[in-house]
Amino acid sequence: MATPGGPRSGNFPPNYNPNSLANNMQNLQINQPNQQQPNNAGGSAPRPPPNATPFGQQAPAFAGNRPGPPPPGVFPRAPVPPNAPAQTTLPPNMVSSRPAGPPPGSQPPTFSSRPPPPGAMPSSIGRPVSPTPPASGPRPGSYPSSPLTSAPSTPSHASASGPVSNGPPTFAPGMTQSGSSFPPAMGGMPRPLVGPPQPQAMLSSRPSSQPLQMRPSFGGPPTALSSASGQPTPPFSGLPRNMVPPMGSSPFSAPNTGMHQSINSPYGMQTWPAQPQQVTPPPPIPGPMQQPPRMFGMPPGGQSLPNQSMALNQTGQSKIDPNQIPRLSQSGSVIVHETRQGNQANPPPPATSDYIVKDTGNCSPRYLRCTINQVPLTVDLLSTSGMQLSLLVQPLALAHPSEEPIHVVDFGESGPVRCSRCKGYINPFVKFIDQGRRFICNLCGFTDETPRDYHCNLGPDGRRRDADERPELCRGTVEFIASKEYMVRDPMPAVFFFLIDVSMNAAQTGATAAACSAIKQVIADLPKGPRTMVGIATFDSTIHFYNLKRASQQPLMLIVPDVQDVYTPLESDVIVQFSECCEHLEMLLDNIPTMFESNRIADSALGAAVKAAFLAMKSTGGKLLVFQSVLPSAGIGSLSAREAEGRSNMSAGEKEAHKLLQPADKTLKTMAIELAEYQVCVDLFITSQMYVDIASLSVIPTTTGGQIYYYYPFSARSDPAKLYNDLRWNVTRPQGFEAVMRVRCSQGIEVQEYSGNFCKRIPTDVDLPAIDCDKTIMVSLKHDDKLQEGSECAFQCALLYTTVYGQRRIRVSTLSLPCTNMLSNLFRSADLDTQFACITKQAAIEIPSAPLAQVRDQATNVCINILYSYRKFCATVSSAGQLILPEALKMLPLYTLALLKSTGLRPDGRIDDRSVWINYVSALPTPLVIPLVYPRMIALHDLNEKEVDDSIIPVPIPLSSEHIAIDGIYLLENGVDCLIYLGDNVQPNILQQIFGISSLEDIPNQFILQQYENPLSKKLNDIVNEIRRQRCSYLRLRLCKKGDPSGMTFFSYLVEDKMASGFSYVEYLIHIHRQIQSKMA
Repeated sequence: MATPGGPRSGNFPPNYNPNSLANNMQNLQINQPNQQQPNNAGGSAPRPPPNATPFGQQAPAFAGNRPGPPPPGVFPRAPVPPNAPAQTTLPPNMVSSRPAGPPPGSQPPTFSSRPPPPGAMPSSIGRPVSPTPPASGPRPGSYPSSPLTSAPSTPSHASASGPVSNGPPTFAPGMTQSGSSFPPAMGGMPRPLVGPPQPQAMLSSRPSSQPLQMRPSFGGPPTALSSASGQPTPPFSGLPRNMVPPMGSSPFSAPNTGMHQSINSPYGMQTWPAQPQQVTPPPPIPGPMQQPPRMFGMPPGGQSLPNQSMALNQTGQSKIDPNQIPRLSQSGSVIVHETRQGNQANPPPPATSDYIVKDTGNCSPRYLRCTINQVPLTVDLLSTSGMQLSLLVQPLALAHPSEEPIHVVDFGESGPVRCSRCKGYINPFVKFIDQGRRFICNLCGFTDETPRDYHCNLGPDGRRRDADERPELCRGTVEFIASKEYMVRDPMPAVFFFLIDVSMNAAQTGATAAACSAIKQVIADLPKGPRTMVGIATFDSTIHFYNLKRASQQPLMLIVPDVQDVYTPLESDVIVQFSECCEHLEMLLDNIPTMFESNRIADSALGAAVKAAFLAMKSTGGKLLVFQSVLPSAGIGSLSAREAEGRSNMSAGEKEAHKLLQPADKTLKTMAIELAEYQVCVDLFITSQMYVDIASLSVIPTTTGGQIYYYYPFSARSDPAKLYNDLRWNVTRPQGFEAVMRVRCSQGIEVQEYSGNFCKRIPTDVDLPAIDCDKTIMVSLKHDDKLQEGSECAFQCALLYTTVYGQRRIRVSTLSLPCTNMLSNLFRSADLDTQFACITKQAAIEIPSAPLAQVRDQATNVCINILYSYRKFCATVSSAGQLILPEALKMLPLYTLALLKSTGLRPDGRIDDRSVWINYVSALPTPLVIPLVYPRMIALHDLNEKEVDDSIIPVPIPLSSEHIAIDGIYLLENGVDCLIYLGDNVQPNILQQIFGISSLEDIPNQFILQQYENPLSKKLNDIVNEIRRQRCSYLRLRLCKKGDPSGMTFFSYLVEDKMASGFSYVEYLIHIHRQIQSKMA
């Protein structure tokens, strides 16, 4: 048996090999190696071998009854269980706390990592170090509590070794092909240029003699060098961070904080400053400071925080040069982020930047992000700031491939050490006292006895002597093997049930054939082994099950005609072991499109089909993947076309329009709650060309932890490739089943509400029939008491789930942040990406229950209140004609304007599109929120003229028609769609090189990107594949041209322009400024 409390052995990522792109990159191939892999602690997935094709060719052709050989680099899943260990390396200053070699019977890796952009990684990776043996000693005794509550918990299930990624090369050629490790101190990274100071020009009225910038400690905010003392100020104190813009910078641009300017960032966002080397930790947070009574958030001495101001005259007429207002800046270097330094939390880099995390006590910001990286002591301080205090939790997020994998710890039958009062898990912030015999819980403050076999003496620093050898005492995220007390039944098998619409519309539009083709190619990627079960059914106005167990005979169709009171025939033979029915299933998938090609039944009994499939899956639970093409019109949960009624009343009854975004009735919601109770997760693939009432259908995936994939209008020519890639990522990505999640907080803070795709039966826990690496849950927090000054506030997320191979795990992520009574500290430590993601998610929650105009006003008011609070309490006294923006939140007005013009909030648009947007935003990861509302736009026509650098994707350009040339070609992507706009006067030779056509009249309606034998075409294909890799999404490609509806769609994304749905960017800044002035008056 594994050493109690010791780390699991063999938690090392495999060696990595670079892979190359295929010539024609239409399909997103999520590759998996076919060699055996060592046990992975849930941190890093297998990487593809050389020449793997991330996007591959068009979907592989079929040969006979089986799919033909996949394109180069597409492999079957690794066999179970693995036997071969792989050596990982750590830098010389890190000691591995894990023994080498896999334990007997270990499972294949459960989780994978997101690959870095090619060339973006520091090359100094991979220095071996001898692993040290874990602490030993059995630990008897157990706590009779459940994982997350004191009542018995619901079990859960997680996924197989997930795909590597959907994207291009894991490492750029020439990079170290070794196990995961961290680069040493970043002495090799270039220092930023800091020019001589220049006179202030129309900046806020700060003192003219401003202190110069010092390089901050790793990942921390910039510190100013005091002219009096010459000492750096603490990064979190209320002292000023004033700075002088470098020579040549715009008088309105933000002060240069020594950031690397880069074009390698996946999302084109400004990043945290990268440090030249690890230096002495910053001083601790100072104690209370004397401040004037009203200005309780002001830094002492009347000096202001770094901010950006723009002059506006009293009439509100703009003096602003549109080229000098805050815009996204490109960030270049990969940031290496240590989560804590000098026993102090490091603020995380922006979610949209490219960073590598070194877990030094706090969990990675990929798993847990807070809207403010210092916690206000009181509710009054928080409400004065105008900001919200929330967490965004993405418990199974993909890690960067060079990050250390998550350690798996096995405490044996006794289970992990926990606080006996609040049930919090042991973590690095628990304080041991009385020579290690007792410990104080950092969450509730209760003192517990240390279990006898977990005892260890304390060193002179008060820490346990074995703290650095025990992952649970030195890492912010760790995974525990769950003991028997965490199971109310045996872990469930991996069940995949496919439900296909074969009604007349689905058959005629090619949706049925596309679904069958995608399933046939994807079943090869299902987890191997006896625990994988599959089933399939089709439906129109009746339901057709298929008996896949008939040896050496064709599958037998079993028809269920009653769609009001459904049942499942031959339950035991409808879902069978995948290994037993693989050939039958492939034969059936070949035949279904032919069987129903002349179907004349237009009705669809979706609700009844889902209910019947649920009855077949009830005993096990699992994933139900539904392909639907039309509005359900028969049987349980049938719907009517409400959109026509809504469209005729839209202008007269705008106040009631939002009711079309609510479910038509409670039938499907009631069914969804029952599905969730039996651990069935539903994903809906909507291949439609008409209204299908997404508002009603979406309650099923939302309640069961699934999601909606929306292909409107469905094209049999261009959409099958995306359908296949979406389905493949769905079944192969890192995921867990039958999960339960709870977030615990320190005394003084409590969870107010959870938001996302899940079912909640009790207020404290979130039930997730399935959870995957792409799902995020928003956790709103509130004060229930005043926090203690000088203390830290901790948040702990515990996720109990089952892997796809049937192992019960508890993933625990802990984040500890400093508390503050200074309003200026809140603005300095605000996390813009997380703040804005929460504002967006909150708006999506409000849209179905409030008039749209009201939701739009609320979003603007949040922005105004935050900037007003900063202006009133934190900025220096300045001209009333200046709009002053806090440095950390200077992009908030632009993002808020973009949100108002998004699909979800703009007044025009289809009801279904808005419903899909609401559902998509609900579980959207933080790094993808900003690109969704403020897309990335790049010019394609001059790719050959641009300087060659490390980045595949050129520098983005602002979303304004001023930047659109009449002879240009532009690509705009938001993580979902990829639009390519062609100007009226595009040169014929460029059209020929990229699209193989000579004039705009030859543009096809349904576009598939080809690669031609010329540099421009290759660069475009490389760019599209890199975007798909970064977004973990295949992205639909659409061609747009002026004067066409597609051109109007493209221009609707140019959010900085004035349009029917709102102000231009400059006008919006003036509007915000006027509102702040009126509040000040």
